Amino acid sequence: METLIEQKMTNTIPRIGDQAPDFEALTTTGKIRLSEYAKDQWLVLFSHPADFTPVCTTEMSGFAQRKEEFEALNTALMGLSIDSVHAHLGWVNNVHKNTGVYFDFPIIADIDMKVSKLYGMLQPNESETAAVRAVFIIDPKKKIRLVMYYPMNVGRNMDEILRTLEALQLSDEHKVAMPLDWKKGDKVIVPPPKNLAEMEARLQDTTLDMTDFYLAKKALN
Repeated sequence: METLIEQKMTNTIPRIGDQAPDFEALTTTGKIRLSEYAKDQWLVLFSHPADFTPVCTTEMSGFAQRKEEFEALNTALMGLSIDSVHAHLGWVNNVHKNTGVYFDFPIIADIDMKVSKLYGMLQPNESETAAVRAVFIIDPKKKIRLVMYYPMNVGRNMDEILRTLEALQLSDEHKVAMPLDWKKGDKVIVPPPKNLAEMEARLQDTTLDMTDFYLAKKALN
């Protein structure tokens, strides 16, 4: 009979706002404990179905090729698949030899599926032995801020991952929200007024791009 922890690992998908479930795992850069990794940094934790597969190779290459953009946003990367560390190392070497792209961020060897189950990456109606393409953006307090899931036959959009990461960081810094299709440099949405006095002040504010009192935008300097 499964224990409560085992049931949680099997059935629960972490939600936005949850503390990121902690784990210790063997990776291509050594053993890592999530709670101690990338301190004071954001983290993008992502899974792929298998090493030495075509879509996964394009995705991992995309993360590697744009690693400097993540670093500029104070963000570390960590990959995962249900493969051994030896398979990971062989794949890293193979891609580097054939394309020049080097996966120098940690890739979790999740042979026991512990982390995959903990993060809902193993979804039986898709596969019982391979992780789906999941993305978790985790802030420096180890809180989950964004969750994306993709099926195995559709690659992710790296521009969207970077866009949402930057949106989250700017939203935290400036206490604003981002409208549809927001990208860096676009105007942002200011919080709506909470009382009549704030509403009246909002209606008199000529510095805002205002559709109405509840929908107003401004540029970030």
